[in-house]
Amino acid sequence: MKKALALLILACIFKASAKDKFVINIWDDVPAMKHERVICEVTIPDNFNGSSVVICPGGSYHHLGIVTEGRSTAKCFNEKGTASFVLWYRVAKNNWHYPAMMQDIQRMIQLIRENSSIWKTDSKRVAAIGFSAGGHLVCWAGENGNRINLLEPLGIKTEVSLRPDFSIPVYPVVTMDADIGHEWSRKSLLNSDYNKQSELREALCLEKNVPDDMVPTYLVACEDDPVVIYENSVRLSKALEEKNADFVFKTYPWGGHGFGMTNGKFMKTFRWNKDLFSWLEERGFFSPLTE
Repeated sequence: MKKALALLILACIFKASAKDKFVINIWDDVPAMKHERVICEVTIPDNFNGSSVVICPGGSYHHLGIVTEGRSTAKCFNEKGTASFVLWYRVAKNNWHYPAMMQDIQRMIQLIRENSSIWKTDSKRVAAIGFSAGGHLVCWAGENGNRINLLEPLGIKTEVSLRPDFSIPVYPVVTMDADIGHEWSRKSLLNSDYNKQSELREALCLEKNVPDDMVPTYLVACEDDPVVIYENSVRLSKALEEKNADFVFKTYPWGGHGFGMTNGKFMKTFRWNKDLFSWLEERGFFSPLTE
């Protein structure tokens, strides 16, 4: 990270009292991105254990559900001692399409790993959770972080892994195929001429691109989802199973879409975050911070 951004981060950290909260522009000091401002809301809790989570709210790749799916999720992870990074990735509402969103998540993962000495994060405990279109984004990162580097064209050189250690897609957009694909997300991601982009559509179908070394994945979906057809997650689950991936497909009979981690009826009934946290704990994600 460049000196100016590093100093900004350090200043924010030392100003904080009970918790460290600050906002960064992830493209600060990247010449090719000098006109762009993509922010990330960072919270490092006072019971910090070294783990980090990048949070990608949903919104059909058009807008972002920052409160319901972003900040509420950050609060839940903070209570477990995890540093949260709510990423305001670029979306179609502001005329951004592929590969902008993918560049944003790769950049955020890069920053967490390269600045572990500043944030005191464990570079081997970086999770990514996303909802709806954000679920597609974090799963794409899990599939492609070690295969596709979208930062190089921007003049960024790095030796760290650009994929998360854990991927958590929640009621995710999965396929770009017309039969069950989420039309709005597909259009937002690929722009208006998406029907002509067959090769890119195939590359962005999560169920068709699971690698042999897929990161541990926790998939969540409800059978009555009225927005993203449930079969999206079923297809992804089958693809993960075929690759013998370390994954869980947590499915619920009802709950719909967009529940995030808010304390609503769905959360009170199923407490799905507790099941997720148990899964992460089994894999050492919440282990105490070691020097």
